[in-house]
Amino acid sequence: MAEYTLISAPPLAGVDQTHGDIRLTAPKDLAIVSVALPLGGEDAALKAVASGYGTDLPDVGKSAMAGEARLVRLGADQAFVLFQRAEPDAEKVVAGKLGDTAYLTDQTDTWCGLEISGPGSRTALERICPLDLHADAFAEHDAARTVMEHLGVIIIRTGQDSFLLLSASSSAGSFLHAVETSIKNVS
Repeated sequence: MAEYTLISAPPLAGVDQTHGDIRLTAPKDLAIVSVALPLGGEDAALKAVASGYGTDLPDVGKSAMAGEARLVRLGADQAFVLFQRAEPDAEKVVAGKLGDTAYLTDQTDTWCGLEISGPGSRTALERICPLDLHADAFAEHDAARTVMEHLGVIIIRTGQDSFLLLSASSSAGSFLHAVETSIKNVS
């Protein structure tokens, strides 16, 4: 009987494409940990974030860099911590900074990510994203939940012409197809 070895890999691993002035890549080893602030324990959790990451948790709809990690505030009591980590212990890394002041859930396998960058990135995204992504309306470090081609997406503006997109890993192929098609249509 043949023996097989299973190797864990993100659903969009290896995506690295350039179409015209737009580059589309899948971030390597992206770890995602959900942070839920406990009812009645919000102040302690916020102090732990400030102490552990050296910055306050950003306002809802914003993200902030804390060294190599990005803190993304998705709601009054919910945030994500995004960082590069190849080992499957992302929750323990965040717990090392926050202790037991917040509820933590490793979301790494639940989400897949795409980074889109280049001068035409906003043009490609505005074809499939109902948000106003103009720099005056969606500034660098802004974050929002939206829909792209009927798929739930979190979009974060990471630079002047760059965005990080997160969607459910269960629909990674459809997500990639939607973004690729939009890029090709404007390139």
